[in-house]
Amino acid sequence: MVSRIVGLTALAAAALGLAGCPSLSQHAEMPPSVDTAEGLARRGDQAGAAQMYEALAGQNSGTDRNEYSLRAARAYLAAHRVEDAARVLAAIEPPLTPEQTAERPLLDVELSLARGQALQAWQKMTALTPPQTVPEALRYYDLKQKAALASNRLADAVAAQIPLERLLPNAQRLRQSRVSLLDSLRDASERGVKESRMPSDATIRGWLELGPIAATAARNPTAALPEVEAWRARHPNHPANEVVRTELLSQPQQPLPAIPGSTAGSRIALLLPVTGRAGAAATNVRDGFMTAYFQTPEAQRPVIRIYDTGEAGIAETVTRAVQDGADFIVGPLTRDEVTAAADLAGQRPAILALNFLPPERPAPAGFYQFALSPEDEARQIAQRVLAEGRRRGVALVPGGDWGTRVLTAFNQELVAGGGVLLTSAAIDTSLTDYSDAVTQVLRISDSSARHRRLESILGTKLQFEPRRRGDIDFIFAPAPANIERLLRPQLRFHFAGSVPTYSTSDAFEPDSRANEDLEGLMFPDMPWMLGSELADAVRTSLHDAWPTGGPRRGRLFAFGFDSYRLAVELTRRGNTDSSLHIDGLTGRLSVDADRRIRRELGWAQLHDGALKMLPAPAVTPALAPAAAAQ
Repeated sequence: MVSRIVGLTALAAAALGLAGCPSLSQHAEMPPSVDTAEGLARRGDQAGAAQMYEALAGQNSGTDRNEYSLRAARAYLAAHRVEDAARVLAAIEPPLTPEQTAERPLLDVELSLARGQALQAWQKMTALTPPQTVPEALRYYDLKQKAALASNRLADAVAAQIPLERLLPNAQRLRQSRVSLLDSLRDASERGVKESRMPSDATIRGWLELGPIAATAARNPTAALPEVEAWRARHPNHPANEVVRTELLSQPQQPLPAIPGSTAGSRIALLLPVTGRAGAAATNVRDGFMTAYFQTPEAQRPVIRIYDTGEAGIAETVTRAVQDGADFIVGPLTRDEVTAAADLAGQRPAILALNFLPPERPAPAGFYQFALSPEDEARQIAQRVLAEGRRRGVALVPGGDWGTRVLTAFNQELVAGGGVLLTSAAIDTSLTDYSDAVTQVLRISDSSARHRRLESILGTKLQFEPRRRGDIDFIFAPAPANIERLLRPQLRFHFAGSVPTYSTSDAFEPDSRANEDLEGLMFPDMPWMLGSELADAVRTSLHDAWPTGGPRRGRLFAFGFDSYRLAVELTRRGNTDSSLHIDGLTGRLSVDADRRIRRELGWAQLHDGALKMLPAPAVTPALAPAAAAQ
């Protein structure tokens, strides 16, 4: 019996010994799976996750093997097992997907940084091209900044901050990024790192000036106050102003007490797919929204929280916003997301959706809709055509869903006002020659046929020049700018250059050289593109904050700007929208009976590549939303 107990004891001891051996640990005994690896990573066991991914790589081949190897290398780096990461990276062989081809050199840069090889990391980083997709670009600029800081290239580190800020998904991440950069510049100053020559860019120069000031403030906050105030006077619109106020002056981050009648203290949730397929559009909307926020007097600002719908479903995101105390929700952005938001049951605050529901879908209570809809522009174009006394015309539209929707909206409005669309044709946008469609709607081929018949009757050759049909008052030719620049010259070639031609705002880009081929084209557009006092003031403010860059400033930027102003006004009114009128960047805004935002646009015509403003039609039409936007 004793010998049996001794034997069992020895066996148990051996088992315990084996269990403590890393090569036969619990991780190794688990069947390798992605879910298990991700679970280990979430619990902080990056080394265990790396081993699991490496095991999965051994069970696969080709690009699947490389995907697991790359994940293993990332996890080994996170676990500070640098040489294991190097070993896994070195074993990766073709074939690689485009994403893997972009990922591998970034991990190689991280490996150099982890080994303390800052100069090599920077040299590798500068050889790479910035990615086009948001998540990859976000990682690229973050890593570029780290490599620059590690190699004491402070100006390059700050230069990476500018595009990085455009990609960050919410205000919290933006603030964290700025605080981190300020801390890094302070540490560099304390180590005696200096730029040999200050750059001319005001934003970069302002950041670099903050390093020594922050170092002084860390040693003696009171002594640094004059330097901080002098810096703020030199850079009144610098993006670091807020973190200077909170980090160096120790002033509170929260807004000041509410002013009666203002929205200070209210909470607005902004829902955008920042990391989804619509990430680029969402980022532009976010930039415009936050620009309007920062132009609000500080004492009147609401509390803004941004939620990334690319990370969770609409139901979960709205629930989080409600739990966080949101008084008003702006978003979501895509048509599918907006429809999903409208389907939600239960209590929620009012929503300003940034797209339209389908025409047949009624909106629930407290559900506002705001969008930049080409169908609405098409209706306004039809109204102007009729107001100018033009009743008969033809249309050329791009083939596909967009062209069909725009043409349908135009034709409905035209017919309702007593006009008639004689014919229409779709153009193949994969081509550059639209002669078939143009000659079809202009009936050039009829003219040529009559010529051939007459020659046959007379039995002789006749001098002939083709002619277009003479019974049209207008041409409706909506298209993106690159297509319109090809279409308009072909209309002139086929004798229709003098026929009044109308397009949507998609045809216009603010570049006179790009618009030289669009001579005579008429279109409606928003004040942000055509000009207004508000647009000029916002552009001046943007230039002061970002003299050499800053957010993208197209129509979606203006859309985000106006979304903020609408949300603030609706919150201030307690969501009572009667008599609401806002002169915005996207038009003069009002709310109709269905709680859809109506936009009144300006009109312009192109002459010698430049804009010529047109007077409003006899009856200024508002854009009455009636169809889902793109």
